[in-house]
Formats: sequence, structure tokens, C-alpha cells
Amino acid sequence: MSREQEVVEACPTELFIAGKWRPAEGGKTLAVEDPATGTTLCQVSDASPADGLAALDAAVTAQAEWAATAPRERGEILRRTYELMTERVDELALLMTLEMGKPVAESKGEIAYAAEFFRWFAEEAVRIEGGYQVAPNGKGRLLVMRQPVGPCLLITPWNFPAAMGARKIGPAVAAGCTMVIKPASQTPLSMLKLAELMTEAGLPPGVLNVVTTHDAGGVMEPLIRDGRARKLSFTGSTGIGVKLIEQAAEKVLKTSMELGGNAPFLVFEDADLDKAVDGAMLAKMRNGGEACTAANRIYVHSSVLDEFATRLTARMAGLKVGRGTEDGVDLGPLIDARQRDKVKDLVDDAIEQGAEVLTGGTVAEGKGYFYPPTVLTGVPKSARLQKEEIFGPVAPLTAFETEDEAVAMANDTDFGLVSYLFTNDIGRALRVSERLETGMIGLNQGIVSNPAAPFGGVKQSGLGREGGTVGIDEYLEIKYVAVAVD
Repeated sequence: MSREQEVVEACPTELFIAGKWRPAEGGKTLAVEDPATGTTLCQVSDASPADGLAALDAAVTAQAEWAATAPRERGEILRRTYELMTERVDELALLMTLEMGKPVAESKGEIAYAAEFFRWFAEEAVRIEGGYQVAPNGKGRLLVMRQPVGPCLLITPWNFPAAMGARKIGPAVAAGCTMVIKPASQTPLSMLKLAELMTEAGLPPGVLNVVTTHDAGGVMEPLIRDGRARKLSFTGSTGIGVKLIEQAAEKVLKTSMELGGNAPFLVFEDADLDKAVDGAMLAKMRNGGEACTAANRIYVHSSVLDEFATRLTARMAGLKVGRGTEDGVDLGPLIDARQRDKVKDLVDDAIEQGAEVLTGGTVAEGKGYFYPPTVLTGVPKSARLQKEEIFGPVAPLTAFETEDEAVAMANDTDFGLVSYLFTNDIGRALRVSERLETGMIGLNQGIVSNPAAPFGGVKQSGLGREGGTVGIDEYLEIKYVAVAVD
């Protein structure tokens, strides 16, 4: 048996409800595919709406006892999960690569990143604070406490199958909330394995329940409308996020939404081009471009555009494309045929409207859902990829002349997750940072994700923040007690 087979066969494939692994209603299953080959890795349970309600029942049943658990104990479970993930990074990374496609080195980076959320919130669990003050009239006391919001519904995407779950599970566990989590149907194995590790770390039955299904709407909408869950957290597209917000409004669920992005990447004439190109490779090619934080629109001052384009094209053209398990591979496949076709359509549209291809731009024949690293220049404003999230290894370059023009182009979008800004002028850095309409900014660096920082956007990129000292607030409610003292 190969190492790949061993890792897949060692992963649970059933639903995880009330601390037990169980098949879906009627024994239904769905296939998990290797996007590098198009072959089936394994079958996992395909939950029905009744299975989803059973998971919610388990979360509701476990909520009161879990909320009463000592903060230190909750933190220690998170800490042990961090240690287990760190110890087993090789196995977890290979499993992720097989179901998602990214190179093993990137998968190891994601496992480390995901584990850090457990370590961070292990420390935050014991720092949930309240308040006490004398009333302004001196005749009473004001007591403020923060308590767990209650059972949570968590929905995660396929592009970061461990990290996006950890970013939600970590603060929920720390705050004392139980959960039902639905991972993406394309990449369920990483979450099922994480549930197994958390059980090994001591997480009690019913605190974390995992339902895998091809019918996300059919299974999750009844749970949202049920009313017993009090929190919904979703990472994914803005279109689906809007529908979930509408559903959550019926029972007034607390919501946090990390939605789509359309990140601008600004390179001014005084920028260090070595750093700017390095930053562009990170911001564009992390996760093969399949990231909401990916640089979607690269705006470069006209005086340095040609040099920047030459350097970036050389770097992109030099990337090795292949199956993520192979040595030396820099770029794996896209997640599925639908995503590859979308990227192809966006590039074709830009070319038809006059964009020039500096490298890539043509789908290679053969198995798997590969798309080559692509650089385009002279991309017109009317091109679809200037408005739509690319989610692939495509870097469109556009020239600008003035600071005002760059800011206007950057803000010309309904999204507002992250921007990237490269300049050696501190005044310009502060001016532009204040004017950019995004929740995060990478200043002279191409990556912003950090468990210690608040992650989230403005406009149609979402609501709330994940990570940082504020990340746990999304899972807590404030209660005020008016105290009579005479």
C-alpha cells in the first residue's frame, strides 16, 4: 500500500455527531476527487437534512455543560490540538494535497497556520473579561459579563480546508460554544481528520459536530431557520453569503461573513521593485491564486510597468506545474473543472478585449484541472477579470499615472477585503492606506494573514472579524446586570 493510500484510509469518512462516527441516513455517500488526476480518492458520508438536525440536537444538548467548563480546560484542549497538528504535519499535509491539489509544501504551511489559531485561542480562552463600575448617580453598580453566544453553525470553503475551520473552531471552543460545521464537499477529509484529532485532544462529545454533504443548502438552511443555533459563520462567495444572511435574519442569528475579494495591488514609482515582485508572487500565487486575499488587479505606475512586467513574467514562467505530491512542484491544479473553465473564460474575455499575454493563457491538455501561470498586460477596464474574482494563477497588469488615479482604480469595486501597497514614501503609505476601502492592507508585503491579527473586510467582502484579540468577540454576547447596593 502506498503512503497516499495509507493516509486516505486512515481518515474517517463518516459523519461526526455527538462524539460518534456514523453513516448518513440511507447510507448515502459522495466522492472525494483528486483534482490533479480527476480520480476518486474515497467516498464520505453524504448527510441528509435529518442528519443535519441530529448534529444540531447534539450541539444544543452539549451547550450548557460546555459553557460551564473552566476556561483553562477549554484552552488546554486547544493547546493539545495545536501540538497534535504540529506533530502530524506530514500526514495532514499529504491528506490536504490529495483532496485540494496544492503542493505539499504549501499544505504544510497551511497546517502550521491552522494550528496557530488553536494556540492563539488557547491563550484567549482565559482572557474573556467583563466590567464593574459605580453607577453615575452613585446609587448602584453596573456589572458587565461576556458569555458564549450558544450553538454555532460554521460553513467553510474548499481552498483552505484546515485553516478556515480552525479560524472558526478555535474561538468557538475558547468562548464555550458548541458547533455544527459543514466543510466544502470537495475537501471534507481535512475537517474529518481535525475532528478526530480534537477528540484525541479531549474535546467532549457534542461540542464539535461535522456534517459532510453535497446538498449544502438543503442541509444547512433548516438549521439556520431552526432558531436553536444562535450564531452563523461563513467563509465563501458573496452571493451565497447574501442568501445566508437573509436566512439568518428570520431568527436574528449573530453572523460573521468572510466573503469575496477583488484585491488591488499598487506599485508606485518609488517602490523597491525586488520587494514588489516578491510581494506580487506571494499575493497572487499563494494557494495557486485560489484565495480571497489574492491580488486580483495589479496596478503599476507607468514609469516602472515594463520592468515590473518583465521580472514578474520571468518568475511566473519559471514555476513548475504538476501534481502537488511531486518534488519541486510550485503550482498544483485548480480545484475542479468548473473553476478551471471560469479562469479560462476570464482570460479569454480579456484577450478578446485587447489584453496581451506575456506568459501562459492556454489550458494544457491531459488529466487534472491545471491552468498555467499567466501574466496579462494592457487589460482594459471593461474586462470581466477587473470586476470578478479570478481565483486562479492569473496576474493582470494595468498602468496608472497618479496617486489619485491609483486609489480610484483600487476602490472601483463592490468588494473590500484586502489591498496591497508598495512604496518607500511613508507619507504616501499613510495617505493611501487611509483612502483604500478595504479591511486589511499589506504595506510593502504580499501577505496579511496572521492569527494574531483581525481578518475581515468591508463593503461586500463581509461582516465581522476573525483572529486577533477581537476574534473571540464574535462568539460572545454581552450581558449587563444592574446591581442595587442599598
